[in-house]
Amino acid sequence: MVSPSVLVLLLWMIVPLSMTIYFSLIRYNLLYPGENEFVGFENYEFFLTDEGFFAGMGNTLLLVGFTLLITVVLGVLISVLVNKAFWGRGIVRVMLISPFFIMPTVNALVWKNLLLHPVSGVFAAVWTFFGAEPIDWFTHYPLTAIIMIVSWQWLPFAILILMTALQSLDQEQQEAARLDGAGPWALFYHITLPHLARPIAVVVMIETIFLLSIFAEIFTTTGGGPGYETTNLAYLIYSQALLQFDVGLASAGGLIAVLLANIAAFFLVRMIGKNLTEA
Repeated sequence: MVSPSVLVLLLWMIVPLSMTIYFSLIRYNLLYPGENEFVGFENYEFFLTDEGFFAGMGNTLLLVGFTLLITVVLGVLISVLVNKAFWGRGIVRVMLISPFFIMPTVNALVWKNLLLHPVSGVFAAVWTFFGAEPIDWFTHYPLTAIIMIVSWQWLPFAILILMTALQSLDQEQQEAARLDGAGPWALFYHITLPHLARPIAVVVMIETIFLLSIFAEIFTTTGGGPGYETTNLAYLIYSQALLQFDVGLASAGGLIAVLLANIAAFFLVRMIGKNLTEA
């Protein structure tokens, strides 16, 4: 009964993958139609030795690493804060989660034109109010600006997962610890944080998979520049395919990116599996 579905899924994956592998082994540039001779692994070698690859790889790791750090740390702290009962808690929770449903392009435009603009942005107004000179973020700190934008987009996801996990925290265990003299820090470190270990692992895995392919925020704000300052692997592949029209080189880059993503996913799955087993 499931054979047709399995066959369709296999075709859905295998056909594009096979075409990508084929294009990566030939010289296929849209500016030179007809020159489609077999070049073997020449595209892979050119992609791996291109200066843009090392810059893109480094920026990808920095973007993923700092975004995970910001979203996990702030996600845990905010989730613990809003887990306490207070007036208007429902409204606050909705407001905390709502940025996750904003489209990445809209998110980037809001930050670029309303918050980080060096003349009319909110940050510039705050800097000017305190007598400081406004910062042109996308010129002097472009990667930091991208990390801020992406972190703001993904922080609500971490809050949602962690806040939901806190609902199942054993209240009787906490009350018993308080009766034994445990303070707020002891409760957080010995009870709350271990309880959030599995949800944090899930947040890290899911966010890493999506953060490896961040594109809209970079395309909308910096265009990968200045130079290679904000170029990640996804934007590098785009520039080679649709700006340089080199489909063969972009296909090789895409397969390398897929390989790296699968390696990252493998270790993340093992980490989560170990976490679940120990729990």
